[in-house]
Amino acid sequence: MSRTALHNGAAALSIFCTLATTGPAAGQSFITFNVENDNTYAGAINAGGEVTSYYIDASGTAHGFVRAADGTITTFDPEGSTDTFPFGINRRGDVTGNYSSFNGSGFLRMRNGKIITFSGPDSDQIWPVSINDSGVITGWYDDEGGGVHGFVRGLDGTITSFDPQGSVETEPTGIDAKGDIAGLYWTSGTAAEGFLRTPDGTITSFAVKGATVTFPEGINRKGAIVGRYRSGHGADVGFERMPSGKIKTFVVQGAADTEALGLNDKGTIVGYYTDSSNVNHGFVGTIKSGFTGFDPPNSTLTIAGSINDDGDITGYYIDGSGEDYGFIRTP
Repeated sequence: MSRTALHNGAAALSIFCTLATTGPAAGQSFITFNVENDNTYAGAINAGGEVTSYYIDASGTAHGFVRAADGTITTFDPEGSTDTFPFGINRRGDVTGNYSSFNGSGFLRMRNGKIITFSGPDSDQIWPVSINDSGVITGWYDDEGGGVHGFVRGLDGTITSFDPQGSVETEPTGIDAKGDIAGLYWTSGTAAEGFLRTPDGTITSFAVKGATVTFPEGINRKGAIVGRYRSGHGADVGFERMPSGKIKTFVVQGAADTEALGLNDKGTIVGYYTDSSNVNHGFVGTIKSGFTGFDPPNSTLTIAGSINDDGDITGYYIDGSGEDYGFIRTP
Protein backbone atom coordinates (compact mmCIF):
# COMPACT_ATOMS: atom_id res chain seq x y z
CA MET A 1 0.00 0.00 0.00
CA SER A 2 1.32 3.44 -0.90
CA ARG A 3 2.08 5.93 1.84
CA THR A 4 -0.45 8.76 1.89
CA ALA A 5 0.13 10.23 5.35
CA LEU A 6 1.58 13.66 5.93
CA HIS A 7 4.80 14.28 7.87
CA ASN A 8 3.92 17.46 9.69
CA GLY A 9 6.34 18.77 12.27
CA ALA A 10 9.26 16.55 11.29
CA ALA A 11 11.42 19.22 9.72
CA ALA A 12 12.70 20.72 12.97
CA LEU A 13 14.78 17.91 14.44
CA SER A 14 17.45 18.04 17.14
CA ILE A 15 19.50 15.23 18.68
CA PHE A 16 20.33 15.33 22.39
CA CYS A 17 22.57 12.89 24.26
CA THR A 18 22.05 13.18 28.00
CA LEU A 19 23.63 11.68 31.08
CA ALA A 20 22.02 8.85 32.99
CA THR A 21 22.99 7.68 36.44
CA THR A 22 21.48 4.61 38.07
CA GLY A 23 20.78 3.93 41.71
CA PRO A 24 19.53 6.28 44.45
CA ALA A 25 19.60 10.02 43.82
CA ALA A 26 19.45 12.75 46.44
CA GLY A 27 15.95 13.06 47.89
CA GLN A 28 14.30 10.25 45.97
CA SER A 29 12.53 7.40 47.74
CA PHE A 30 10.70 4.28 46.67
CA ILE A 31 7.49 2.66 47.82
CA THR A 32 7.33 -0.94 46.59
CA PHE A 33 4.30 -3.20 46.78
CA ASN A 34 2.69 -6.33 45.52
CA VAL A 35 -0.95 -7.34 45.63
CA GLU A 36 -1.82 -10.46 47.62
CA ASN A 37 1.83 -11.55 47.40
CA ASP A 38 1.49 -12.09 43.65
CA ASN A 39 3.36 -10.67 40.64
CA THR A 40 2.26 -7.04 40.35
CA TYR A 41 2.55 -4.58 37.47
CA ALA A 42 1.95 -0.88 38.17
CA GLY A 43 1.19 1.07 35.02
CA ALA A 44 -0.61 4.42 35.51
CA ILE A 45 -0.68 7.11 38.21
CA ASN A 46 -3.03 10.08 38.49
CA ALA A 47 -2.67 13.55 39.99
CA GLY A 48 -3.75 12.35 43.43
CA GLY A 49 -1.21 9.53 43.54
CA GLU A 50 -3.65 6.71 42.82
CA VAL A 51 -2.12 3.84 40.86
CA THR A 52 -3.83 1.23 38.70
CA SER A 53 -2.82 -1.86 36.78
CA TYR A 54 -3.06 -5.61 37.35
CA TYR A 55 -1.60 -8.52 39.29
CA ILE A 56 -1.37 -12.18 38.33
CA ASP A 57 -2.39 -14.80 40.87
CA ALA A 58 -0.93 -18.27 41.39
CA SER A 59 -3.24 -19.75 38.75
CA GLY A 60 -2.02 -17.28 36.12
CA THR A 61 -5.20 -15.14 36.15
CA ALA A 62 -4.90 -11.35 35.91
CA HIS A 63 -6.97 -9.09 38.19
CA GLY A 64 -7.29 -5.33 38.34
CA PHE A 65 -6.36 -3.14 41.28
CA VAL A 66 -6.37 0.47 42.39
CA ARG A 67 -3.87 1.59 45.02
CA ALA A 68 -4.94 4.72 46.89
CA ALA A 69 -2.43 7.36 47.92
CA ASP A 70 -2.60 6.10 51.52
CA GLY A 71 -1.56 2.61 50.39
CA THR A 72 -5.00 0.98 50.51
CA ILE A 73 -5.36 -1.51 47.66
CA THR A 74 -8.72 -2.43 46.14
CA THR A 75 -8.91 -5.35 43.71
CA PHE A 76 -11.63 -5.79 41.12
CA ASP A 77 -12.85 -7.76 38.11
CA PRO A 78 -15.82 -7.13 35.84
CA GLU A 79 -18.47 -9.82 36.22
CA GLY A 80 -17.53 -12.93 34.23
CA SER A 81 -13.92 -11.85 33.70
CA THR A 82 -11.23 -14.48 33.27
CA ASP A 83 -8.47 -11.82 32.99
CA THR A 84 -8.62 -8.11 33.83
CA PHE A 85 -6.14 -5.51 32.53
CA PRO A 86 -6.56 -1.86 33.62
CA PHE A 87 -4.52 0.60 31.55
CA GLY A 88 -5.62 4.16 32.31
CA ILE A 89 -6.80 6.26 35.26
CA ASN A 90 -7.97 9.88 35.31
CA ARG A 91 -7.85 12.56 37.99
CA ARG A 92 -11.23 11.47 39.39
CA GLY A 93 -10.01 7.90 39.83
CA ASP A 94 -12.06 6.42 36.97
CA VAL A 95 -10.25 3.45 35.41
CA THR A 96 -10.47 1.91 31.95
CA GLY A 97 -9.08 -1.25 30.46
CA ASN A 98 -9.76 -4.63 28.89
CA TYR A 99 -11.11 -7.86 30.32
CA SER A 100 -11.55 -11.34 28.90
CA SER A 101 -14.71 -13.39 28.93
CA PHE A 102 -16.04 -15.00 25.76
CA ASN A 103 -14.45 -12.14 23.82
CA GLY A 104 -12.21 -9.29 24.91
CA SER A 105 -14.41 -6.43 26.15
CA GLY A 106 -13.77 -2.97 27.52
CA PHE A 107 -14.67 -1.59 30.90
CA LEU A 108 -15.04 1.70 32.71
CA ARG A 109 -14.73 1.41 36.49
CA MET A 110 -16.09 4.48 38.23
CA ARG A 111 -14.45 5.80 41.36
CA ASN A 112 -17.35 4.45 43.44
CA GLY A 113 -16.62 0.92 42.18
CA LYS A 114 -19.43 0.68 39.62
CA ILE A 115 -18.24 -1.08 36.46
CA ILE A 116 -19.67 -0.40 33.00
CA THR A 117 -18.69 -2.82 30.23
CA PHE A 118 -18.72 -2.20 26.49
CA SER A 119 -17.59 -3.63 23.18
CA GLY A 120 -16.59 -2.13 19.87
CA PRO A 121 -18.49 -2.13 16.58
CA ASP A 122 -18.24 -5.58 14.91
CA SER A 123 -15.52 -6.27 17.47
CA ASP A 124 -13.94 -9.49 18.64
CA GLN A 125 -11.47 -7.62 20.88
CA ILE A 126 -11.42 -4.05 22.20
CA TRP A 127 -8.53 -2.43 24.05
CA PRO A 128 -9.35 0.82 25.90
CA VAL A 129 -6.00 2.27 26.96
CA SER A 130 -6.52 5.87 28.10
CA ILE A 131 -9.22 8.01 29.77
CA ASN A 132 -9.24 11.78 30.22
CA ASP A 133 -10.59 13.75 33.16
CA SER A 134 -14.00 14.16 31.49
CA GLY A 135 -14.33 10.40 31.08
CA VAL A 136 -13.72 10.17 27.32
CA ILE A 137 -11.91 6.93 26.46
CA THR A 138 -9.69 5.93 23.55
CA GLY A 139 -8.04 2.74 22.35
CA TRP A 140 -8.38 0.29 19.50
CA TYR A 141 -10.47 -2.71 18.49
CA ASP A 142 -10.19 -5.69 16.16
CA ASP A 143 -13.00 -6.11 13.66
CA GLU A 144 -14.39 -9.47 12.55
CA GLY A 145 -12.20 -9.39 9.45
CA GLY A 146 -8.98 -8.98 11.44
CA GLY A 147 -8.60 -5.23 10.91
CA VAL A 148 -7.47 -2.94 13.75
CA HIS A 149 -9.10 0.49 14.16
CA GLY A 150 -8.96 3.38 16.59
CA PHE A 151 -11.97 4.43 18.61
CA VAL A 152 -13.15 7.15 20.94
CA ARG A 153 -15.94 6.51 23.47
CA GLY A 154 -17.95 9.59 24.37
CA LEU A 155 -19.56 10.43 27.70
CA ASP A 156 -22.89 9.05 26.49
CA GLY A 157 -21.29 5.72 25.61
CA THR A 158 -21.27 6.34 21.86
CA ILE A 159 -18.24 4.74 20.18
CA THR A 160 -16.77 6.38 17.09
CA SER A 161 -14.18 4.49 15.06
CA PHE A 162 -11.46 6.16 13.01
CA ASP A 163 -8.35 5.51 10.95
CA PRO A 164 -5.78 7.89 9.48
CA GLN A 165 -5.69 7.84 5.71
CA GLY A 166 -3.54 4.96 4.49
CA SER A 167 -3.72 3.03 7.75
CA VAL A 168 -3.69 -0.76 7.77
CA GLU A 169 -3.73 -0.81 11.60
CA THR A 170 -4.52 2.04 14.00
CA GLU A 171 -3.45 2.11 17.67
CA PRO A 172 -4.30 5.16 19.82
CA THR A 173 -2.17 5.37 22.96
CA GLY A 174 -3.30 8.48 24.87
CA ILE A 175 -5.93 11.23 25.20
CA ASP A 176 -5.52 14.68 26.73
CA ALA A 177 -7.90 16.96 28.63
CA LYS A 178 -9.23 18.55 25.43
CA GLY A 179 -9.92 15.20 23.79
CA ASP A 180 -6.89 15.22 21.49
CA ILE A 181 -5.79 11.65 20.81
CA ALA A 182 -2.23 10.53 20.07
CA GLY A 183 -1.22 7.19 18.66
CA LEU A 184 0.36 5.35 15.79
CA TYR A 185 -0.78 3.69 12.62
CA TRP A 186 0.88 1.17 10.38
CA THR A 187 1.10 1.92 6.70
CA SER A 188 2.60 -1.50 5.95
CA GLY A 189 3.88 -4.48 7.89
CA THR A 190 7.15 -2.67 8.66
CA ALA A 191 6.38 1.08 8.58
CA ALA A 192 4.43 3.13 11.14
CA GLU A 193 3.77 6.82 11.73
CA GLY A 194 2.34 8.90 14.54
CA PHE A 195 -0.93 10.78 14.49
CA LEU A 196 -2.79 13.45 16.46
CA ARG A 197 -6.60 13.43 16.22
CA THR A 198 -8.53 16.48 17.46
CA PRO A 199 -12.09 16.20 18.84
CA ASP A 200 -13.58 17.40 15.54
CA GLY A 201 -12.06 14.35 13.82
CA THR A 202 -9.15 16.11 12.09
CA ILE A 203 -6.12 13.82 11.94
CA THR A 204 -2.56 15.08 11.52
CA SER A 205 0.12 12.51 10.73
CA PHE A 206 3.74 12.95 11.74
CA ALA A 207 6.99 11.00 11.72
CA VAL A 208 10.51 11.53 12.94
CA LYS A 209 12.73 12.22 9.95
CA GLY A 210 14.50 9.06 8.84
CA ALA A 211 12.38 6.77 11.02
CA THR A 212 10.93 3.53 9.73
CA VAL A 213 8.50 3.45 12.66
CA THR A 214 7.34 6.29 14.96
CA PHE A 215 5.61 5.20 18.19
CA PRO A 216 3.85 7.94 20.21
CA GLU A 217 3.33 6.57 23.73
CA GLY A 218 1.96 9.43 25.86
CA ILE A 219 0.33 12.87 25.66
CA ASN A 220 -0.02 15.46 28.42
CA ARG A 221 -2.83 17.94 29.08
CA LYS A 222 -1.04 20.58 26.97
CA GLY A 223 -0.82 18.34 23.90
CA ALA A 224 2.89 17.50 24.03
CA ILE A 225 3.59 13.93 22.89
CA VAL A 226 6.46 11.59 23.75
CA GLY A 227 7.42 8.21 22.40
CA ARG A 228 10.13 6.39 20.55
CA TYR A 229 11.17 5.85 16.98
CA ARG A 230 13.30 3.36 15.14
CA SER A 231 15.49 4.00 12.14
CA GLY A 232 17.17 1.58 9.78
CA HIS A 233 19.91 1.09 12.41
CA GLY A 234 17.45 -0.83 14.60
CA ALA A 235 17.89 1.07 17.88
CA ASP A 236 14.97 2.78 19.69
CA VAL A 237 15.40 6.53 20.29
CA GLY A 238 13.16 8.82 22.36
CA PHE A 239 11.33 11.82 20.95
CA GLU A 240 9.16 14.69 22.13
CA ARG A 241 6.70 16.43 19.81
CA MET A 242 5.74 19.87 21.05
CA PRO A 243 2.17 21.23 20.60
CA SER A 244 3.61 23.42 17.83
CA GLY A 245 4.58 20.28 15.88
CA LYS A 246 8.32 20.64 16.44
CA ILE A 247 10.02 17.32 17.15
CA LYS A 248 13.17 16.80 19.22
CA THR A 249 14.83 13.44 19.72
CA PHE A 250 17.03 12.20 22.54
CA VAL A 251 18.97 9.22 23.82
CA VAL A 252 20.02 8.44 27.35
CA GLN A 253 23.82 8.36 27.35
CA GLY A 254 25.16 4.82 27.20
CA ALA A 255 21.77 3.38 26.25
CA ALA A 256 21.33 0.80 23.53
CA ASP A 257 17.62 1.74 23.40
CA THR A 258 15.64 4.64 24.86
CA GLU A 259 11.85 4.38 25.23
CA ALA A 260 9.86 7.38 26.48
CA LEU A 261 6.47 6.28 27.82
CA GLY A 262 4.91 9.30 29.49
CA LEU A 263 5.22 12.94 30.52
CA ASN A 264 3.47 15.25 32.94
CA ASP A 265 2.09 18.74 32.37
CA LYS A 266 5.40 20.27 33.48
CA GLY A 267 7.14 18.49 30.60
CA THR A 268 9.03 15.93 32.68
CA ILE A 269 9.49 12.71 30.71
CA VAL A 270 9.63 9.19 32.09
CA GLY A 271 10.46 5.84 30.53
CA TYR A 272 13.16 3.21 30.48
CA TYR A 273 16.42 2.57 28.70
CA THR A 274 18.33 -0.61 27.92
CA ASP A 275 22.03 -0.74 28.72
CA SER A 276 24.80 -2.59 26.86
CA SER A 277 24.10 -5.71 28.95
CA ASN A 278 20.45 -5.68 27.79
CA VAL A 279 19.17 -4.66 31.23
CA ASN A 280 16.31 -2.14 31.54
CA HIS A 281 16.48 0.86 33.91
CA GLY A 282 14.01 3.67 34.56
CA PHE A 283 14.78 7.27 33.64
CA VAL A 284 13.28 10.70 34.31
CA GLY A 285 14.08 14.23 33.19
CA THR A 286 13.74 16.69 30.34
CA ILE A 287 15.59 17.22 27.10
CA LYS A 288 16.85 20.57 28.39
CA SER A 289 18.01 19.44 31.84
CA GLY A 290 19.05 15.88 31.03
CA PHE A 291 17.93 12.54 32.37
CA THR A 292 18.58 10.54 35.53
CA GLY A 293 18.43 6.77 35.51
CA PHE A 294 17.09 4.87 38.49
CA ASP A 295 16.22 1.44 39.85
CA PRO A 296 14.30 0.43 42.99
CA PRO A 297 16.42 -1.43 45.55
CA ASN A 298 17.21 -5.03 44.55
CA SER A 299 15.91 -4.48 41.02
CA THR A 300 17.28 -6.56 38.17
CA LEU A 301 14.95 -4.89 35.61
CA THR A 302 12.97 -1.65 35.85
CA ILE A 303 10.13 -0.31 33.69
CA ALA A 304 8.88 3.21 34.51
CA GLY A 305 5.68 4.13 32.71
CA SER A 306 3.77 7.07 34.20
CA ILE A 307 4.43 10.35 36.06
CA ASN A 308 2.13 12.93 37.66
CA ASP A 309 2.65 16.65 38.15
CA ASP A 310 4.12 16.13 41.63
CA GLY A 311 6.86 14.07 40.00
CA ASP A 312 5.63 10.76 41.42
CA ILE A 313 6.51 7.91 39.06
CA THR A 314 5.01 4.46 38.89
CA GLY A 315 6.09 1.28 37.17
CA TYR A 316 7.27 -2.18 38.02
CA TYR A 317 10.51 -4.04 38.61
CA ILE A 318 11.81 -7.60 38.93
CA ASP A 319 13.87 -8.50 42.00
CA GLY A 320 16.67 -11.04 42.31
CA SER A 321 14.25 -13.89 42.99
CA GLY A 322 12.32 -13.18 39.77
CA GLU A 323 9.26 -11.66 41.46
CA ASP A 324 7.47 -8.63 39.93
CA TYR A 325 6.65 -5.65 42.18
CA GLY A 326 4.96 -2.35 41.62
CA PHE A 327 6.74 0.82 42.72
CA ILE A 328 6.14 4.49 43.27
CA ARG A 329 9.20 6.75 43.11
CA THR A 330 8.85 10.13 44.79
CA PRO A 331 11.24 13.01 43.98
